[in-house]
Amino acid sequence: MTSLNTLSRLAAALVLAGTLAAPALAQDRKETLVVANEFGPNMLDIHGVGANRPAYGVAWIAYDRLMTYGRKKLADGTLSYDYAKLEPELAERWEMAKDGNSVTFFLRKNATFHDGTPVTAADVKWSFERALGMGGFPTFQMKAGSLEQPAQFEVVDTHTLRVNFLRKDKLTMPDLAVPVTSIYNSTLAKKHATADDPWAATWLKNNTAGGGAYKVENYRPGQEIVYTRFDAWKSGPLPQIKRVIQRDVPSAGNRRALLLRGDIDMTYEMPPKDFAELGSEKHKIKVASTPIENAIWYLGMNTAKPPFNSTKVRQAVAYALPYDKMNDSALYGRGVKLYGASNDPKVPAWPQAHGYKTDIAKARALMKEAGLENGFETTLSFDLGGATVGEPMAVLIQESLAQIGIKTSINKVPGANWRAALLKKDMPLLINRFGGWLNYPEYFFFWTYHGQNAVFNTMSYQNATLDKMITNARFAESKPLYDGMVKDMVKVAFDEVPRVPLFQPVMDVAMQPNISGYTYWFHLQPDYRQIVKK
Repeated sequence: MTSLNTLSRLAAALVLAGTLAAPALAQDRKETLVVANEFGPNMLDIHGVGANRPAYGVAWIAYDRLMTYGRKKLADGTLSYDYAKLEPELAERWEMAKDGNSVTFFLRKNATFHDGTPVTAADVKWSFERALGMGGFPTFQMKAGSLEQPAQFEVVDTHTLRVNFLRKDKLTMPDLAVPVTSIYNSTLAKKHATADDPWAATWLKNNTAGGGAYKVENYRPGQEIVYTRFDAWKSGPLPQIKRVIQRDVPSAGNRRALLLRGDIDMTYEMPPKDFAELGSEKHKIKVASTPIENAIWYLGMNTAKPPFNSTKVRQAVAYALPYDKMNDSALYGRGVKLYGASNDPKVPAWPQAHGYKTDIAKARALMKEAGLENGFETTLSFDLGGATVGEPMAVLIQESLAQIGIKTSINKVPGANWRAALLKKDMPLLINRFGGWLNYPEYFFFWTYHGQNAVFNTMSYQNATLDKMITNARFAESKPLYDGMVKDMVKVAFDEVPRVPLFQPVMDVAMQPNISGYTYWFHLQPDYRQIVKK
């Protein structure tokens, strides 16, 4: 239970941050946004090894990209990005070559970085080369759009850059508008590079070199990040909010209480139960809820090592899971069920429900067929950064697997270390949530099932046949061919079940009634540039 003393200390911390001081003018309060989240960015560099999801938010507002996505209004009135519409950001316009083999971007000539240095095409080229050179996540992300070689990025003149295509890929242009393609101040970054660190990764971990709508004024890992508006920003309408204080408040109960007291303006990543209650009429709190495109909660099994290298063991686990209990007790019904349908997909879509459902007898029979009717011991890991859902899921899964002889010990990994833990690929059993930035089934599969073994292929799954299906779907020449390939991909994923899809998550954000402009984005971070406070 949250004590008044605890809340008072938290509110006092916000006062010291300069947001709740009594003498502050009302206009200043309207131009300052106070946000509290479970945890913040573990670094400021989206290209850095182990950068967590909040680090995407830093890239999104402290840096620019050549393009951004348009916005649209959903049926319930919520604003969402529009993945089918690309709009100018740092580039004021672009032209596709007549042969379709390249695109030329024309940069805004009055754009500068935060230190006043003009933005040039050389900065764009260096930034893209950095994404390729850093390895890991940013390199895989570039590759997802067939952006694979430094020679593809050609400086035409100071404000003109040509991107040459290796192949005609429908994902190339959308991929140039995701956070990984942020544009860095190469002149500033190079000052902090060394022979052992040519991309200035050490310095950029705790410093920014951007030209986005907001500058990082203060960054204290594990405590807060403070942004101030960059008034010389030219890549879009100047935001109304001049200052953003984003505090780390691990306790969901404390965040809820601070919101209800009016001490903070916005919060997200709380337990589904809290969002359900905050959205009720008795609270004057706005809750925006949007199903997350191309995303799932799942149970992953490490297929590179026994016993989960056995398909029968994985299927046994899929039949042993307590799906309805997890839906009721972990998600409080705030998710889309991905179970209890069929393993023969009827539509070319992802995510969609599979044919597994809770059937302990069938699970035990499969364990016997696998020669493991006496069970085994293993470890079940989850991200403490998502503990509001992950922990109750883990407990329920632990209890259910015990019924088929699988004894699990639960491993709670701190949120700041979760990405690094995934990179090691040594967790035998894990609960995770993943969403593909680009809203295409083959994009999700490229990241999570393809044998290239990207970081998000957390199961180390290898299947050459499926790899070919994924590639063929990306470059299918007709819709009937594409639809058939996607259904074939999904069927393999369901039959082999290296990961068990559980639910499609919902993005919930709670905010004060005077906040408007919130937009759902694929990277799941709020875009403060669009927030308005009355």
